[in-house]
Amino acid sequence: MARNTKADVVVVGLGWAGSLIAAQLSHGGMRVVAIDRGPRIDPQTDTPLTVDPDELRWSSRKELLAKPRDNTLTMRNTLDQIAVPQRELGILELGGGAGGQGFHWAGMAWRFTPWDFQVRTETIKRYGMPRAEDGELQLQDWGLTYDDLEPDYDGWERIAGIAGKAGNLRGKVTNEGNPFEAPRSRDYPTPKLKTLRMMEIFNKATSELGLNPFTIPAANVSEAYANPLDAHLAPCTYCGFCQYHGCGNYSKSTPQTCVFPYLQKEPNFKVISKACVTRVNKAADGRTATGVTYINESGKEIEQPGDIVCLTASQMDNVRLLLVSGIGKPYDPLSSEGVVGRNFSYQTVSGADLWFEGDKINPFIGAGGLGSQIDNYNGDNFDHSSLDFIGGAGILTLSRGGAPIAKTNNLPPGTPRWGSGFKKAYSKYYQNHGVLFNQGTSMPTKHGYIDLDPTYTDRFGIPLPRLTYTYSRNDRAMAKFTKERAVEIGHQMGASHVAPFDFAQKPFTTAIGASNHTIGGAVMGADRSTSAVNSYLQAWDCPNAFVIGASAFPNNAGYNPTGTVGALALRAARAILEKYVRHPGELIED
Repeated sequence: MARNTKADVVVVGLGWAGSLIAAQLSHGGMRVVAIDRGPRIDPQTDTPLTVDPDELRWSSRKELLAKPRDNTLTMRNTLDQIAVPQRELGILELGGGAGGQGFHWAGMAWRFTPWDFQVRTETIKRYGMPRAEDGELQLQDWGLTYDDLEPDYDGWERIAGIAGKAGNLRGKVTNEGNPFEAPRSRDYPTPKLKTLRMMEIFNKATSELGLNPFTIPAANVSEAYANPLDAHLAPCTYCGFCQYHGCGNYSKSTPQTCVFPYLQKEPNFKVISKACVTRVNKAADGRTATGVTYINESGKEIEQPGDIVCLTASQMDNVRLLLVSGIGKPYDPLSSEGVVGRNFSYQTVSGADLWFEGDKINPFIGAGGLGSQIDNYNGDNFDHSSLDFIGGAGILTLSRGGAPIAKTNNLPPGTPRWGSGFKKAYSKYYQNHGVLFNQGTSMPTKHGYIDLDPTYTDRFGIPLPRLTYTYSRNDRAMAKFTKERAVEIGHQMGASHVAPFDFAQKPFTTAIGASNHTIGGAVMGADRSTSAVNSYLQAWDCPNAFVIGASAFPNNAGYNPTGTVGALALRAARAILEKYVRHPGELIED
């Protein structure tokens, strides 16, 4: 087997987490080699302004995404079923190139709330122990608090140039942003985006109901911006082609736009693209990573030695690499013992489609993360004492852009699917359709986990990850509750047709992409018996391995995960530079 020159740090996956880790560590003087299975992608050459607004190519055919033949899993709902491979994109909308999902993402840029980091403790405190140990749920805290992570949230928002308006600035509610957010040390680096017509209708209706609408913070910058890494972004033009697209205007915050320009000039950094890492190599002691093995685009197996290994791949791939490499004890759903694969959770989604008569919403303009939201029913912002669930959802309306092909599926129930009736309805409702989307929490369960499939392998002969999961009773009850709130809001908005939807009332399936926010499997915590990594994302059983990404979340919040992934990556990088390099070993003692 060929062997490369040893690096100080090997980074596996160059999306948001990997690029942030690479930038911080290489800037700190460490020699970093990043390995990514995709090709290099650049917004100027691959998705320029003349090419990016191609809905058929990017949004319908999803050419920027990794294909299921190259990245898939097997799935079952219960332990007594036989898992079968996913052959559609479904919930796995992974990036097909270096930059990962960060290149084609929409751009909602959230912070989690203090409650999200301490669900078990706070549930016990407010509702008592029985609610925290409700049958199938397996709640646990993250091993850190919001206050621990706030400086790194701020750091990530500066790098990404997030557009928004603070709702709680250093403990003072501003009445301009989200009144339910936790205190932030500074306002967003760029102002909030414009308020479009669908947002106006939503804002008026929710205010009339005594609720608190605000503009969603977004990674679609509202004005020209230079970030701390000297990357330059241009103001969003509201073209409406964002999710599943690149951004040739350099307005969407992506690794390519915000971090790669710095990495390209950093002499301590090297990237190996079109290369698939197959395992983390370990020393004879079984507790020390010595690097990784990867297969290059020619099919050659190569060893990349390194003093530190950072797994920054997708959530599912991080877990798979730990299982394949024998790092950490695999989780057993019958005994609830073991840590790797534990606490998979998803995003619990419900809501309502709305159609209006005569109110021209003009959906063609928009931006990926643009919309209005209320957090009155999110997390633990409302009293659950008389309810049979914990958690909640942010209820939002989107002004993302009215992609004409996709809009053919957004017609009122009973509309003909072809012919003159279809044409008439499409002509009428293209400009009069909106959606209320409830992005809900997802609580972990004892039988929701990831292991290695005993039958199916990938093209290299490595077992596929096997997912066992279905929606919990808790999450189904939460989705039903928030769906009913969405229906109330839809009627208050004056919609002539309100069509509710609720993905959680049917068995979970990977084939339907209600969300692509998959969470857990290598969760963080203060207790090594229930977590795979500590609060710095350092593997308990392999101190020179760090596992960074949404795989570390013990539960999912009612928000997109990207901002929290970015903050955790910056925190882990700082811990490596300031703690581990000076004193190699466990960063947290028992």
